[in-house]
Amino acid sequence: MKFVKIPKSTAAVLEGESLLNDASSLIIFRFALVAVGTGQFILQDALLSFSWMIVGGIGIGLLFGWLFIQAHKRLPTDTSSDIVFTFIEPYFLYWIAEQVHSSGVLAVVSGGLFLSVRRLTFLTSASRIRGYSVWEAMIFVLNGIVFMLIGLELPEVIAGLRADGIPLTQAIIYGVAVTGILIVARIISSYSAMVATLIFRPNVAPLRNNRRRMWRLPLLLGWTGMRGVVSLAAALAIPLTLKSGEAFPHRNLILFITFTVILLTLLIQGLTLPYIIERSHIFDQAAEMEDEEAKHRVKKQLISETVRLLKARQEGMAEEDVHLQRMIAQWEHKINNPEQVKMSESTKLAYLELLEGQRLFLSDLNRNDAEVHDEIIRLHIYQIDLEEERVRLL
Repeated sequence: MKFVKIPKSTAAVLEGESLLNDASSLIIFRFALVAVGTGQFILQDALLSFSWMIVGGIGIGLLFGWLFIQAHKRLPTDTSSDIVFTFIEPYFLYWIAEQVHSSGVLAVVSGGLFLSVRRLTFLTSASRIRGYSVWEAMIFVLNGIVFMLIGLELPEVIAGLRADGIPLTQAIIYGVAVTGILIVARIISSYSAMVATLIFRPNVAPLRNNRRRMWRLPLLLGWTGMRGVVSLAAALAIPLTLKSGEAFPHRNLILFITFTVILLTLLIQGLTLPYIIERSHIFDQAAEMEDEEAKHRVKKQLISETVRLLKARQEGMAEEDVHLQRMIAQWEHKINNPEQVKMSESTKLAYLELLEGQRLFLSDLNRNDAEVHDEIIRLHIYQIDLEEERVRLL
């Protein structure tokens, strides 16, 4: 969804749905493994255990999320240790929840959301800037590792299929059939969700002013059900043997089907999604504020609040501060001349070229002036980089 233009509300629904789907499906997956391993399934015990996994997982996530916030606030942490904490926290939440037989996934989801909403209260600006960059790179690496694992495992899985006497063509047919069933089931569930929304909350139904597009939307949402990291992690978590020592039934076939589903959904659905969105015209007249308009509105409100805070600060001072008066005048100028707040593309390009010239000057200064310390040069270049990122977002 990062590469297609859809309303933010639709993207938020898909992101929230994926979190809950991953958590609930992994819980059900655990029960399936227990049923296969023990050869029995007791409904009332399963329901009781399922309830504890949900309630316990969410409760542990919120509790330890709060404890981690206190640790960030009270311990003498710096930027690097804050980032290390963000790596430790999800694994710690998962481990604690699993120790008491609740859902580690739900603990991570609830704790992560709790920490994310309050990140401004316990993380410094430097920690947020550097942490965002670190996690962007980490997510990219982890996604790459997933497909590397598929490539490494696939030859062994195919060899295991042959050892089990399952022809490769038959396994491919199973994989394609399961993929088709998953796609159809997701589309059906999307339409069911739309019907339920129209029955219980008709006022929040998306695109309700255009019935034709409204009923196309579930088809599009159903087509977004691409599989990836969680599916592979679940499949690889299947044990090699049962408690009796026997090989887990059809493990290689399950892995092969999972690989097939991941590849087909990412390739077929992923590559065709932009085309379907463009051809369906679902979001052409979506009643949602455009990004540029929304950014301009927030910026206008932020400028007004900034002037109010500066004036309140000035009233509380016994003597007039020349620098404070100049700042108030600058921000009031932005209110009176809103068209000058938005930087034109030509001006932005010229300013970016200026920043690049500053970096080249500092680089030459670093090489030619032995009295200037390298750390000072890096500090100034970092500030210029931050300024460039700010300008690019204007």
